[in-house]
Amino acid sequence: MRPIRNGVVVPLFFALAGGVSAQVLEIGPQFGVSRLSNNKLYEQASPPAVVKLNSGFRFGFRVTLNAHEYAGHEVGYAYNRTNLDLAGTVYGMATHQGFYDFLLYARPEGSKVRPFIAGGAQFSNFVPPGSSVSYGGGEMKFGINYGAGVKVRTSDRFLIRLDFRQYMSPKPDFNFPAGPQGWLRLNEISAGFSYTM
Repeated sequence: MRPIRNGVVVPLFFALAGGVSAQVLEIGPQFGVSRLSNNKLYEQASPPAVVKLNSGFRFGFRVTLNAHEYAGHEVGYAYNRTNLDLAGTVYGMATHQGFYDFLLYARPEGSKVRPFIAGGAQFSNFVPPGSSVSYGGGEMKFGINYGAGVKVRTSDRFLIRLDFRQYMSPKPDFNFPAGPQGWLRLNEISAGFSYTM
């Protein structure tokens, strides 16, 4: 009985150990722009006035675990600096994002160039002018995101990456008389680098 048990356990151990050693962790920053569409929050007929969110810049970080030769998991945070346009008067504001994505690669782990597609879930905390996220200010909205990108390995430990993602979520209403219609689309165009281990 013992030889049979060892005959199963030992190969199973090495198979699992091989799978664990194949995992690659990537950690790095990202920098880019946030382009907003379907961004009107409120419109007043008389006198005519439109309230909307304007595009801006973003920075953050990503942590990726490539758990399979062609697939991985990614979590991250991004700070988006945008503007609230109140009928032509513009005020700076922040949008904080957290996200998870499942990644599918076109090339196996270890390739110099790895195009990928991504999809997952996210939350956005829209912090209006005069509010602070550290004091509970802002409106939290949950949504989805998807996109694509490419990673280029520059050495054994470093890679550079380009990403395009679209984050979709309900719009913040900021207590306007009539709630906004539709979902906000935040388009990320970013570049970054990662340290791999």
